[in-house]
Amino acid sequence: MKKLNSYIAKQIIIGFLLVSFSLMSIIWLSQSLRFLDLIASEGVSIGIFIQMTSLLMPRIFTILAPISLFASVLFVYNRMLSDQELVVMKSAGISPWQLAKPALRVSLLLALANIYVMNVGIPKAENAFNDLEWKVENNISHLMLREGEFTSLQSGLTVFVTAHEDNGSVSGILINDERNPKTKSTVSAEKGIIIQTDKGPRIVLINGSRQEINLQNNNFSSVNFEKYSVDFGLKETKARRKNSVRVRSFSELIGALDDDSLPQTERYKWFIEGNKRITTPLLALVYALVACTGLLVSNFNRRGQTKTIGVSLTSVVLIQAIDLISGNLASKNLLWLFLMYANIIVPLACCIFLLSSPATLHHRRPTDNPYPHGGSHA
Repeated sequence: MKKLNSYIAKQIIIGFLLVSFSLMSIIWLSQSLRFLDLIASEGVSIGIFIQMTSLLMPRIFTILAPISLFASVLFVYNRMLSDQELVVMKSAGISPWQLAKPALRVSLLLALANIYVMNVGIPKAENAFNDLEWKVENNISHLMLREGEFTSLQSGLTVFVTAHEDNGSVSGILINDERNPKTKSTVSAEKGIIIQTDKGPRIVLINGSRQEINLQNNNFSSVNFEKYSVDFGLKETKARRKNSVRVRSFSELIGALDDDSLPQTERYKWFIEGNKRITTPLLALVYALVACTGLLVSNFNRRGQTKTIGVSLTSVVLIQAIDLISGNLASKNLLWLFLMYANIIVPLACCIFLLSSPATLHHRRPTDNPYPHGGSHA
């Protein structure tokens, strides 16, 4: 029996990996289109591009994994039924529940993996993505300061650079600063180095001059310098970063109802997200049992299992739809929270009942005649 379980589980795992890799590759390519502009127009390196798109994969994995497992389980058991392997196993006295155990064990492992990814992997990936995205958007030297172009960093501040050097510095710098309503200044320098500080990025200019005019009394002054720094005024703040509920810990999300600092809509949204980190991993268990239950308890049909597969597909689509709808409804009214859990418990209970029911242990009469026109084998 152990060899049989290992054989079925191995087939399911191989199929799951193939389907998951295929689906995630397609999604990765589609998501990559969002960032192509960073390469074409902003000059982001291929390495950063791959890193940004890869950080989106943990979130996508939790969505695709249950679907991939469903497809794998459905394919493996259908192939075994078509090859009459399941018929032989049932004839040997192996119950549907025993045959379903490999799929059940694989789905439990996947559910545990999804729990880890949703509560540890995704928050870390989202934080890393937010940090990288902010750095890319505020990488003054390579993105916002383009060679031979006047760049307006903010209202009243315009910067021109002649060239980017290999060591990361810039040369031929001209800065027009009109941020102060009382003065107007122009700074030119041979070279400059962009540095990141706690107050945001700034440029350290080397060997240049600064001309300033006082708009109130029209006094003009000019100063030569060896080193001079200009603050770009792009401060990094938490409000500037995209901070979604996905970066929050499970305890923060579940305890959001008692957080009076949040609006009621946000508290509901956080609380539902916390519950989703419980129900979403369990979808793998539900989908795996739905995929194999119909094939294991239905009568063998020599023409194929089209109807059984159709019912399984419809059931999964319905469960997925209810999961999405119940989450949206519960985020507005917590009374709908029961539907999220009922959508998991009811299908699980039905599958377990059908697989372990004594009625499924008895041999059933075939559903069709191999000679439908009344003929007989001579």
